[in-house]
Parts: sequence; C-alpha cells; structure tokens
Amino acid sequence: MFSFNGQTALVSGGTSGIGLAIAKAFATAGAEVHAVGLGPWPADEPNLHFAALDVTDTLACRGLVAKLPRINFLINAAGIIRRDDEFKIEVFQQVMDVNVTGAMRLCTEAHEKLAATKGAIVNLASMWTYFGGPRVPAYTASKGAIAQLTKSLAVAWAAEGIRVNAVAPGWIATPLTAALQADPVRSAPILERCPMKRWGLAEEVAPPVLFLCSAGASFINGAILPIDGGYLAA
Repeated sequence: MFSFNGQTALVSGGTSGIGLAIAKAFATAGAEVHAVGLGPWPADEPNLHFAALDVTDTLACRGLVAKLPRINFLINAAGIIRRDDEFKIEVFQQVMDVNVTGAMRLCTEAHEKLAATKGAIVNLASMWTYFGGPRVPAYTASKGAIAQLTKSLAVAWAAEGIRVNAVAPGWIATPLTAALQADPVRSAPILERCPMKRWGLAEEVAPPVLFLCSAGASFINGAILPIDGGYLAA
C-alpha cells in the first residue's frame, strides 16, 4: 500500500519541518520527490530533489510544474506564522498569500497533470482549523480556509479522478513551534490537555499523508484528518 515506485510527488514547504518529513517518507517509499521551499535545505538524496520556490509567485509555480513530466501527488505544506504581527494588514495578507493562495496556486497549476494520473492532493490544515488563535489571526484564518478549500476542490475535481484531503497536525515539534515549546507557561496547558502528554513528531505526520495518497484511501475524499495525539477529543 505504501509503495510509490514510478510515481512523482511535489511537496511545497518540503525543505524543513513536517514538509521535509513527508518528502523523505515519499522518497523512502519509492516515489520521485520534488521538495520545494525557500531554503536552506539539505543535500539531495536518492529520489529526493530540492529546489527553490516562492509559492506567492504564480509564474514560478507555473514554471516548476511545467518542468515535471508527471505529478501523482501534490502536498501543500508551505506555511508561515507571524505571532502578534498578524494584526497588521500587510502581514495578515502575506500569511494568507503563502498559506492559502499559495496552496491554490499549486493546485490549479498542477490540476491538468493530476487529472492525467488520477492523482491526489493533501493540504496541511492545523489545530487552528478548529480553534481561534488569539495571537495568530491570519494563520488561524488561513487554516480554516485550507479546510474549506480542501472540501471545495474535493467536490469539484472528483469526477476527474483527483482526490483532495487534508491533515490537521496538532502540537508538533518543529522549527515553527520552537518558541512555544521553549515557553513552559504556554506549553504546559497543551501537554496537560493532550492525552498522550507529549509533543508529536514531524515523522508521525508523514505516514497518514502517504496513506491518503495510497490506494488504501481510494474512497476518501474531502476529509480533514487530525493528527493530534487525541487533543481534539480531550
């Protein structure tokens, strides 16, 4: 089920954190992986190729997709967060452009090639898809929008054989959450609520993403899968 030999995955935000873990998991499973971001990034590995991409640049997204002979899987993991500064309109717009419009850019640019392969898209939602973030209004709004974008594209493109789903990682130990992890006052309530009493790992998000792209998920479309150690259930 988790063998992707001969298939191609494009992973935005694939140069660090959760995106990098997903890119590496696809490569290990045999896919040809193109992981893109703004760097810095590790050296290329077997089946895993890194390249620069600004997802707010429509022409750059179009050019990247055009270079790939085929796309079986598109993973939209690119995202930024600007705590407290997101109340400034220009920062709010920047976060939305990267997190939501950036995902839509790649979806629309890759649409034709995904239809040709009957491929799958997995978007990265968040716990902030479900809760309000008092310090991150743009990030929260963007992740709510990602959930609705996922559902809309799932309905729109199902007839072409494209499945569109999302995962909603909980509190995962990545560079994006480093400041939160280092603050005992803010991290303690998170760990108290989480039934598993720990931060998740980026490597624990990757297998569910691969599952949603696999034949085992052939009738799953428009779903938002929490990967949160039970945080939402608590």
